[in-house]
Amino acid sequence: QPLLMRKPVPCPRGLGYGHVQARYRPPDTGLSRAWWRKYYASAVPDCSDGGVDVRPAQPGDVPALSESLARAFFDDPVSGYLFPEDRRRMRRLERYFRFQLRTTFIPRGEAWTTPGLEAASLWMPPKNWPPSMAEGVSQLPVLAILGRGTPRALRLMQMLESHHPRSPHFYLGTIGTDPSVQGRGYGSALLRVVLSRCDKEAIPSYLESSKEQNLSFYNRHGYEVVDKVLIPRTETTLWLMWREPGASSAPKS
Repeated sequence: QPLLMRKPVPCPRGLGYGHVQARYRPPDTGLSRAWWRKYYASAVPDCSDGGVDVRPAQPGDVPALSESLARAFFDDPVSGYLFPEDRRRMRRLERYFRFQLRTTFIPRGEAWTTPGLEAASLWMPPKNWPPSMAEGVSQLPVLAILGRGTPRALRLMQMLESHHPRSPHFYLGTIGTDPSVQGRGYGSALLRVVLSRCDKEAIPSYLESSKEQNLSFYNRHGYEVVDKVLIPRTETTLWLMWREPGASSAPKS
């Protein structure tokens, strides 16, 4: 469905200029107009320098977006922990991201992407975290994707949940860019679209990073390491990061 664009408008003060991704015609997905109005209401300026546009992901984006995220996370330590067989990892990651987009981040979270579906950031807002028991039950089909990795996944989830902050915050569950287009500022744009709102509404943000090399990127956007944990039964470190509203943000990385 075509995207209707308004003329460029200013971003929040100090963050440059961009476009408002204004309105989407609801595709024939069976989702209610009220559901789509949530996306209309959440349209905000692209606050990245360099003119990178971002928009809410739609159900029709899921197949291509899952492939991009699978490529982005193929060499990720957590992906290797959950899916240790290289020859099967890509296919399982695609299925995993398809499932998460369709059941979690699009219907009850926030999923942002680029017009070419090369990158995405997947968030849970404060009102939808932690998940309810019913939402937890809805995740049971993911066990078929995890296969023999299910015990490892359950250990990891239990450990991460034990360290997850209890105070209200935006949780960045996933952010990734297809390796073929990394370095063009997509990641920064996909952070800013939500972090600018966090600053305006005085809401903190939280994430877990599985790569030490990414810490400086998150630091430039205001995140600070608050703890480190080891993936169960491994020597692989995860960095737990927190961002207070109003923390500094870099224009591009």
